[in-house]
Amino acid sequence: MTTTPSIHRSTERAVASETLHANLQRVLVALVDLHLQGKQAHWNVTGRGFRDLHLQLDELVDAAREHSDTIAERLRALQVVPDGRAETVATKTDLSPYPDGLVTVGDTVDAIVERTAQTVEVVRTVHDDVDAEDPTSADLLHEIIHDLEKQAWMISSENTEA
Repeated sequence: MTTTPSIHRSTERAVASETLHANLQRVLVALVDLHLQGKQAHWNVTGRGFRDLHLQLDELVDAAREHSDTIAERLRALQVVPDGRAETVATKTDLSPYPDGLVTVGDTVDAIVERTAQTVEVVRTVHDDVDAEDPTSADLLHEIIHDLEKQAWMISSENTEA
């Protein structure tokens, strides 16, 4: 059985295929959008339990921002250009839009957990194709899934009755 290398080597430097580039770009857009929506939620959450959720949202935002930076840098290491411009994120995101205005703690929890799950779904959707082409990038995706699922669990616990 013969396998075709998916990333091209150019003077010892890996170069992403169009498919790998598109898959990692899709993850980047989802992470940037999650970061932005998390910040929107952070600024506009209201009600009982506000402070704890306000702080948890910053943790989610930090995780999304760090992971987006890692994916963007991986794209550059693979000799392709990441695109995190506002217009790209707005037109290419897989995430649902965030509600306008003030949002109660309970509704914020539900909205952010949903968008975190949507981001994880993007990562899971591209994972196998990425792994087939570039196991190193797939390892990064594993970390993203792990971190975001943990964040979703912790935030969702705010709506759970004891």
